[in-house]
Amino acid sequence: MLLVGARQIGKTYTVSEFCEREFPKSQVFNLLDRKDIVTLFAENINTEEKIRKLELIVGEEIDFENTVLFFDEVQESEPLISALKYFAESKIAYKILCAGSLLGVKLKRFGSSFPVGKVEMFDMFPMDFEEYLWAYDETNLAEEIRDCFRKTSVLSAPLHEKCLRRFREYLCVGGMPEAVTNIVSGEGNVLKFDTNIAGNIYRAYLNDMHRYVISPLEASRIDAVYHSIPSQLGNQSRKFQYTKISQGARSRSYASALEWLIASGMVYRCLSVPNPNAPLKGYADEEQFKLYLNDPGILCSLLGLRLSEIMMEGDFLYKGILTESYVAGQFKAVGIPLYYWRSDNTAEVDFLLDTVYGISPVGVKSGDNTRSASMEVYRKRYNPRRIIRLSVNNFGAAHDVISIPLYAAHLLSECM
Repeated sequence: MLLVGARQIGKTYTVSEFCEREFPKSQVFNLLDRKDIVTLFAENINTEEKIRKLELIVGEEIDFENTVLFFDEVQESEPLISALKYFAESKIAYKILCAGSLLGVKLKRFGSSFPVGKVEMFDMFPMDFEEYLWAYDETNLAEEIRDCFRKTSVLSAPLHEKCLRRFREYLCVGGMPEAVTNIVSGEGNVLKFDTNIAGNIYRAYLNDMHRYVISPLEASRIDAVYHSIPSQLGNQSRKFQYTKISQGARSRSYASALEWLIASGMVYRCLSVPNPNAPLKGYADEEQFKLYLNDPGILCSLLGLRLSEIMMEGDFLYKGILTESYVAGQFKAVGIPLYYWRSDNTAEVDFLLDTVYGISPVGVKSGDNTRSASMEVYRKRYNPRRIIRLSVNNFGAAHDVISIPLYAAHLLSECM
């Protein structure tokens, strides 16, 4: 199994806990620290011999029936990834888990024979809002939200206000485990929240940009694309424009940098669908898209937003963009593909979902005013069976409109 995801989202912790709880024995190898194992798998010998030498390295005969092997930062060894085919086909019941911070980038640029069909792959993301509630040990509240979503029933006023408060916290903190741990230990007080955490994660991202690249030029282009995303979201056109990176920039110069960011899990791409028909993927325009950062906490840090304003529901320049980015992250975490609709640069619907009701437009509002001229344009043109509105309002339904609180955005996967 390969676990793919961005840095600092908890891959190592999650897999280590799983191995410890579910298997009698485990062997953990972090390939950033174990250059001896990287060197071993690079040797020109068969995989069976490599396993024998691995046992010599660990100093014992490995009971493969009862032992799981966890290779962390596996992107450091392309030969090891290729060897997974051997492990899968062997008569010995090997149990192997692999993870890596930039494994997605490595797989996109894989030069060897990838073990297609022999490896189970999973994508991992920052914690979504439901997991954020779990961190507070508020699983009952999470279940109450889910129950109200399924029944389209109103959440009681006190609980609704509590959820909105947690939602605003999440906008400030994001879903990175270290940040969540910090805010939970401070009992939700954003004034005690260590804002350096997001900055440190961002700096780790920068280090990755300069470490796992083809050339210094590519690193600088990756950095330029990443830094342009907050301002790109604020553009009147709303779509990603290469000319906003630097004067005269062209897609051919930055396409590789863009794909690197997407493969790394640091950035999410939302494709435009000019003609919203099913399947959305078949009608998407690959040349027209929006980009979102993978975590609202990092976006807050890059923009230098005042967390007190977010908690007090103040009006600030990037309020709508922060909320829209939050929704994009929630959708990605639960497997909802990102698509949107835009018409002749005059009307835009934030997201499109291929639901049991057909193609449903999703409008995102950071406040309680849910009126949208763009949604009316879409309604008149396509007459959707269901319109979904995400806002700070409670659950509700009227005719063809379903009102969903922003803190329940992750539950829309149940409509797919």
